[in-house]
Amino acid sequence: MGGVPTSATHRAIEEALRLARVLAALSPDEPEAHSLAALLEIQASRAAARVGPAGEPVLLLDQNRARWDRLLIGRGLAALALGGGRGVYALQAAVAACHGRALTAAATDWPRIAALYADLAEVAPAPVVELNRAVADAMAFGPAAGFALLDALACEPALANYHLLPSVRGDLLVKLGRTAEARGEFVRAAGLTRNDRERRLLLDRADACGVG
Repeated sequence: MGGVPTSATHRAIEEALRLARVLAALSPDEPEAHSLAALLEIQASRAAARVGPAGEPVLLLDQNRARWDRLLIGRGLAALALGGGRGVYALQAAVAACHGRALTAAATDWPRIAALYADLAEVAPAPVVELNRAVADAMAFGPAAGFALLDALACEPALANYHLLPSVRGDLLVKLGRTAEARGEFVRAAGLTRNDRERRLLLDRADACGVG
């Protein structure tokens, strides 16, 4: 439906922001309440850039940052300043803030994001956190560093049917020059997602790798 969120999605985002702001106002001395508000404000700022003209998903690094809502980012950064600490929401909001502050994808502070995910893995260990940490390490220190973390997740039951695991593996394999293996990972990821547009994107990436 074009490059804008649907009205239902927009209403859901607005309601989530409203509730987070109310919670923060009612809990002025609770850092995590402010951190939650910060996280939602910054995440919501990217809503208009997440979908392309034909409704296709647009990956974070490919998004047109001119379409990000700078007002929401500013509100998020202000809320984060009232929160902080090492809570789960504080760490997630700090990651979002790194993206929000970067005017271009190249300006992203990936070493800082990698460090934040390492902290989050200590505070709230979870397979998805490790997956995100692998992406951050790859961006900060090179694809081999990220792939080493992915190998530890290969047999993780919680990610067995999660399409983003083979999708990330495919991306890093491309960067490592192992395109035949990457193609298989993109095909596997396409078979796991239930979103038709994501499936098309993944199959296109597989095709770009050539015939395995």
